[in-house]
Amino acid sequence: MIESRALDYSFDEEALGFEAPPRGAGVARTLGQGLAVAAMAAGFLALVVVWASGWMRGSWLGLFLSLGLIATGGTATFYLRFAGTVPGIRHDGVVFGSATGRGWIGWGLGLVITGFYILLYWFPQTLEGGVHLVDPLSQILAGKGADHWFLYGLLYTLAVWVFGLRMFMKYRHNRYQQVRTASVMIVQLGLSFVLPNLLKAFHQPEFYFSYFWPLKWSYLWPGDFGIGWLVHHPSRVGLWMVIFGAGMSFVATPVLTYFFGKRWYCSWVCGCGGLAETLGDPWRQLSSKSPRAWRLERVSIYSVLVIIVVTTVLLWIDYAAGHPVFGAAAPLLAKWYGFFIGAIFAGVIGVGFYPILGSRVWCRFGCPQAAVLGLWQKLFSRFRITTNGDQCMSCGNCSAFCEMGIDVRSYAERGENIVRASCVGCGICAAVCPRGVLKLENGTTHADRFYGADRPLDLLISSALRGPDIPFERRD
Repeated sequence: MIESRALDYSFDEEALGFEAPPRGAGVARTLGQGLAVAAMAAGFLALVVVWASGWMRGSWLGLFLSLGLIATGGTATFYLRFAGTVPGIRHDGVVFGSATGRGWIGWGLGLVITGFYILLYWFPQTLEGGVHLVDPLSQILAGKGADHWFLYGLLYTLAVWVFGLRMFMKYRHNRYQQVRTASVMIVQLGLSFVLPNLLKAFHQPEFYFSYFWPLKWSYLWPGDFGIGWLVHHPSRVGLWMVIFGAGMSFVATPVLTYFFGKRWYCSWVCGCGGLAETLGDPWRQLSSKSPRAWRLERVSIYSVLVIIVVTTVLLWIDYAAGHPVFGAAAPLLAKWYGFFIGAIFAGVIGVGFYPILGSRVWCRFGCPQAAVLGLWQKLFSRFRITTNGDQCMSCGNCSAFCEMGIDVRSYAERGENIVRASCVGCGICAAVCPRGVLKLENGTTHADRFYGADRPLDLLISSALRGPDIPFERRD
């Protein structure tokens, strides 16, 4: 039985210029939600006071009253927002919201995040107030006072966990999203924050087991540019770290990608992807789906991959020769890569532009690890997203919320498997589909995903020469 008010409803988008429809009555906030927001506000106020005045700086009480209240209040806010509601994804108002639709709040958040990264990389002395704030935790984990990188690691981990719990509540009807979110949260806390600091406390080399070449470029660069300090560490533990990193780059990556696609890393392990999937979730719909963006993506990400490979080769040739064969070219290229790609692209733009360009700017346009994984996924992986075109009603939810800018609907309408190098297998397209059209699957072979998949070399050459918008030519 359809209500009469639904039958009588009329909304002329063309006459109104496709603006937002009239909003219904808002949901009243509960006392618990009010207290959670108040706790966050008190935490931010305490953070400003402690940071600026030094009051209780370096004490556990100061840490709890600032970052502790912010994290607790944020977690409670997200929990109470979704608790008691019917499980299912709600994206009401994200396109027209000021924070999620490139409004003034979104631009303001972008400026704040971008400004923080600029201070972190080039003016770390301005963060001294926050650095001393987290000294108690650093003393326990690392055995010494904090620096600006410890502060950054803590803030990064808190963001992944607080917004990760938001993901748990938002996608609590979807087991894949819950398991995937739990994975990135645990990896970020354990392998990317706690373990590296514990290694320092026991006078071992600081090492991040969740990153490896080419994303963590220095883990394969020779001498003073990279692994020299690991290889020559007195404990010899560093040598095993180098072996582990090389094994992950050249053995584990192709094997795991063959079986599971690039999602095993980009959506389950990587810290960059973890932040994008949690903190960046409110802005995933902002990624451009235009053919122009797709062409730019291919040129940009594979250019970065070529640069890091060339830089690595040049550095190793110089190192093997025992003298600078290429003069100052190799060291200069290494320095430029660290500045322009490692700092500006991956940090300032990659995270700071979440509220403007979407949550996977770095992963889509710059990450060399994603480029390597994407090539393996496109050419040799068993992973694919299958579609049931007969059930597709062309609502466009899948395309709208694809953070990698893939026009998923165009594949679904044709009933084709989705096999794109850029796909990180996050599964959001399947989660937001109202009719269950999409399904993430691992087949028995890579050769049956699409026509031409059994000839990967021909596919690679054709794609490189002819571009993404020209289909692989059928050969009978």
